[in-house]
Amino acid sequence: MTIKHLVLGFCAALLALPAAAADLPDRIKAAGKVVIATMPNYPPITFKDPATNTLKGFDIELGAALAKEMGVAVEWQEIAFAQMLPSLQTGRVDMVMAGMSDLPTRRDLQDFVDYLKTGAQFYTSTAMSKEIKSTADLCGKKVGASRSTNWPKQIEAWSEANCVAKGKPAIAVVGTEGSIDARTQLKTQRIDAAVQGNETLPYLLTQEPNTYVILGDAFTTTLAGIPVLKTEPKLRDAVLAALESLQKKGEYDALLAKYDLKANVLKPASINKGE
Repeated sequence: MTIKHLVLGFCAALLALPAAAADLPDRIKAAGKVVIATMPNYPPITFKDPATNTLKGFDIELGAALAKEMGVAVEWQEIAFAQMLPSLQTGRVDMVMAGMSDLPTRRDLQDFVDYLKTGAQFYTSTAMSKEIKSTADLCGKKVGASRSTNWPKQIEAWSEANCVAKGKPAIAVVGTEGSIDARTQLKTQRIDAAVQGNETLPYLLTQEPNTYVILGDAFTTTLAGIPVLKTEPKLRDAVLAALESLQKKGEYDALLAKYDLKANVLKPASINKGE
């Protein structure tokens, strides 16, 4: 076999790879996999099937599709939300998929590939809905949200504009251990209302009928992103290219429809566009 034939064979093999695979960092090519952090406590974005104890959700299926598009396998690691970025920075994982908000304050060491539009949404329990009929009734009430997110600050900002500025008592913001803890406190009436991403509430209403009542519309707009270290621009660009490919093929839209997330579509995909 001549050198010409070897070169042609190599080029043909390279062209046969998924578009994003050729541009992956060498270490990921060698490993043949991408390691992704998640925490299965945020349905329908990421959760566990109670019957099989396997990971399920929009992010899980999208992550698998992205890895396939990049020509590698996917390995999931379950990590507490507050430890996800530290785990990324220490090299324990290559990226994070957990519905994480792309915020300027989180971009010191990582870039975000934005893939979903979300919003902070007030809701209360059915038991409390007789007293809290609209967002106007939240002033002076205890409202809970996961302390590891930006929701507590967003609740405070909403309270300043819609309660304090109008001469009403401020919302008492309660930081919780996560969204599950917020719902538990809501059910036991330790808090009066809660905040969660609007991408999750339709799912909750189907899973726990007659338990929650949504209050108004989402009061913020946030982009959810996939953080990748700034020192890994090849991986960031490969993820973006894979996501764009999935959008062109219609696979992204199909997943949105499957998980009742059509209202959260983000096109085109972007990098570091969250505010």
